[in-house]
Amino acid sequence: MGKAGKVLRQVLEEYDISQYSLPVTMDIEWNNVYRWVNEKRDPTAETVVEIVRALKKLNPEASKAFVQQYMGDEQ
Repeated sequence: MGKAGKVLRQVLEEYDISQYSLPVTMDIEWNNVYRWVNEKRDPTAETVVEIVRALKKLNPEASKAFVQQYMGDEQ
């Protein structure tokens, strides 16, 4: 599986954001986030953008960390 789920799990843990608050903010089912962070399914590119937006609402620093870790030197 891809990098997004692994990075998302790290950011959620680092910034103490629950796996329940992210899907509420994104208005999606909880099991989608579960699948991403457990690397059972990769989010689409469009969904990665939505993840960044949701993280920004929950914690702007978490959003920045996600983008930085996910994109690395590609920014």
